[in-house]
Amino acid sequence: MRPSLAITALAAGLAIASVAHADEGMWVFNNLPLKSLKEKYGFEPSKAWIDHLRLSSVRFNSGGSGSFVSPDGLVMTNHHVGADTLQKISTKDKDFYKDGFLARTKAEEVKAPDLELNVLIGIEDVTDKVNEELKEGLSGAEFAQARRKVTAKIESESKKKTGLRSDVVTLYQGGQYHLYTYKTYTDVRLVMAPEFDIAFFGGDPDNFEFPRYDLDVCFFRAYENDKPAKVEHHLKWSPNGSKEGDLIFVAGHPGRTNRLNTLAHLQYLRDTGYPLQLSFLFEKERFLSDYGKLGPEELRQSKEDLFGVQNSRKARVGGLGGLKDEAFMGNKAEKEQALRGRIKADEKKQAKYGAAWDKITYAQATAAEILKPFNFLERGLAFDAQQFQIARSLLRLAEESAKPNGERLPEYRDSARPSLELALFSEAPVYPEYEKAKLAHSLAYWKKVSPDDPRIERVLKGRSPEQAAKELIDGSKLADVAVRRKIAEGGSRAIEQSDDSMIKLAKLVDADARAVRKRREEQVEGVEASQYALIAKAIYEDQGDTVYPDATFTLRLAFGTIKGYTVDGKKIPAYTTIAGAFEHAEAHGNKPPYELPPSWIQAKKEGRLNLQTPLNFVSTADIIGGNSGSPVVNKDNEVVGLIFDGNIQSLVLDFGYEDKVARAVSVDSRGIVEALRSVYRAEDLLRELTGK
Repeated sequence: MRPSLAITALAAGLAIASVAHADEGMWVFNNLPLKSLKEKYGFEPSKAWIDHLRLSSVRFNSGGSGSFVSPDGLVMTNHHVGADTLQKISTKDKDFYKDGFLARTKAEEVKAPDLELNVLIGIEDVTDKVNEELKEGLSGAEFAQARRKVTAKIESESKKKTGLRSDVVTLYQGGQYHLYTYKTYTDVRLVMAPEFDIAFFGGDPDNFEFPRYDLDVCFFRAYENDKPAKVEHHLKWSPNGSKEGDLIFVAGHPGRTNRLNTLAHLQYLRDTGYPLQLSFLFEKERFLSDYGKLGPEELRQSKEDLFGVQNSRKARVGGLGGLKDEAFMGNKAEKEQALRGRIKADEKKQAKYGAAWDKITYAQATAAEILKPFNFLERGLAFDAQQFQIARSLLRLAEESAKPNGERLPEYRDSARPSLELALFSEAPVYPEYEKAKLAHSLAYWKKVSPDDPRIERVLKGRSPEQAAKELIDGSKLADVAVRRKIAEGGSRAIEQSDDSMIKLAKLVDADARAVRKRREEQVEGVEASQYALIAKAIYEDQGDTVYPDATFTLRLAFGTIKGYTVDGKKIPAYTTIAGAFEHAEAHGNKPPYELPPSWIQAKKEGRLNLQTPLNFVSTADIIGGNSGSPVVNKDNEVVGLIFDGNIQSLVLDFGYEDKVARAVSVDSRGIVEALRSVYRAEDLLRELTGK
């Protein structure tokens, strides 16, 4: 079903207590602010324009975005989005992640072991279908169970009918439910990646900063039937690039925002949720940094994990800073109290909506109570090893497959099975010594943070974390894909008979993990979903403004202008240039992480490189984590850039929009072309991108 472009009254009202302003908004593609765009910018995209951008956009299962940029299935994203694959296909002798890669022919393109790309084909509003099963008065547990059952049914029926991946997406915190159907590509091959030193030039010190000088780009190709996929919808390259003040659009998959959360929910994140996350991230960062110092191979194996942790740590520090801002939280409290006051003044509204905020407050108390066991057991922070995740997947696959589809955990439903199996049977390498080190560290951290948890001793059995990790890894054969397949095919009987150490560990802790997950789903998530749905309706009745839902790692459209900003009286220009990269390197002694690759040094030395070419730029587009790899297009739907970061001031966007200094950071399309032409001499790839 093609998504409707009409902005319905219901969709227009369910969300936040303030009108979307300026360039604010991560808009779903069937509820775009067409009127606002026309009034402010004199531009109203047509249905064909919107459909083309939607069908050209791609979601990576590794947690980022991308886009088709040629009719032969060529996909553009960030180096750091492709980094998971680059790491998995690298070896001791060939490090794609560090040294880069260029396939001169299609025969040289390297297959990714477990990469999945999704293209959004259709959106259907199934709110009424879901709500028919979500009767008023259901407890949190009843609500969670009923919602799981009805969404599984809708997904299963859709998959059988269309053959497409089908996901029911919760929007407006439960105010709406939409069915998203996706075309999926699982044969994906690496085409080009630059060296790490230019893709992440400036490293962690420059992360979330601007000016930036990064070529954070990577190209893959989607295949079907062992041939390059033929795609009707792909984005053309802008022949002229962009200039300051231009209107631009970003189509991507922002991961998660918390702009609709109640004050109590934000206070929980500020006081409990984020501090535990940061404690874990700081500890793991120290561990990974130390492990990488053991030798070049240890560094290669752990480097991508380290940068992922550093990125998360910096983002959470920035987000926590926003939550600790008294003015921001005071404004949130004032608006919430005003809305509740208006509801209380109306007897009928008070009876219907008044208790919702208090119930969410109680749910946060439960979330805080179970935070540690949920994270260590169900999320697996205590068992940081690939073999454990594989063992748990095998165990639960056997158990969940025996249940009716509607009663299974969502990740084991029929609609999710192909993606699950792609990851479970991945040929990506597993490094035993690295696994032992990670597992020992996570067990020790669990013991440090939860010293009184009796389950720790059940796992350790008198052993040190290092001893336990060694025995658990050495006693497992799950690194072998053939072993995994055999156990999966054998089902519950194979699980029961297995003497694999990791299978035994998964069985040992799974009952407790399931119990804490069930409690969270019923007493936290179920309560939040039902009560946020009521709050959304209350806001609609109170204000009726056109707004957008929080991010859900589903396709969204953002827009804005290319625009510099001022911090502490210093004007930050909108663009940086290739020349600036060399100047930045020299200012830091040409030492890591400010060391440009030899290929760039040589291109400059030989006079091949146009140093005045724009390399990065900033815009007011409303983006967040997950938007990495999103195409930036102009009014003609032509590529002018590639989102890869936000500045440090943008981290507050988790909780509310700001456009005075918050900026999205992009690689300039002209910088990409200049690098391909003058540094890498990738003539065929350049011709495929630009037609020249």
